[in-house]
Amino acid sequence: MLDDMHGMYEIVDDRSALTFERRLAHSVERVWRAVTEPAELAHWFPSMVRGDLTPGATLTFEFPGGEMPAMEGEVIEVDPPRTLAFTWGDDLLRIELEGDDESCVLHFVVLFDDAERASRDAAGWHVCLDRLEEHLGGAATQAPSSEATPDWRAHYEEYQRRGLPAGAPLPGG
Repeated sequence: MLDDMHGMYEIVDDRSALTFERRLAHSVERVWRAVTEPAELAHWFPSMVRGDLTPGATLTFEFPGGEMPAMEGEVIEVDPPRTLAFTWGDDLLRIELEGDDESCVLHFVVLFDDAERASRDAAGWHVCLDRLEEHLGGAATQAPSSEATPDWRAHYEEYQRRGLPAGAPLPGG
């Protein structure tokens, strides 16, 4: 279905969906901290996250250097250390972890309405998940910016070759 690197595009509940699966050499608990704690998120998620992880709570997302306006979301589901779902603006992000004390599989799903964003967003989330893996491995990382980096461009071109819809404005453009 998926390889460990690339995402898959499909339609789920009448919305565009990007699904990624990453096999990580880290415990579920370690990955849970990386996807839920603000200091950990700062290493890979594209914005600073503020708020309480309680269903119904509001989350605030602020971008480094104010490169994009802040936005809000809502916590939809939390089941530590296995499931986190929240809105990020109009998108719905769902993270599910399965595994044990030595390794886990991260399932990352993004539901969104504008299919023309698929290649652009797939490349962006691909870079974010690469940085999550680097961070978990102990590498010094920083969250991706809205600028189109060489690794982002390479992923974008690959997703276009795979037939994901494209047409939304590119980062930094």
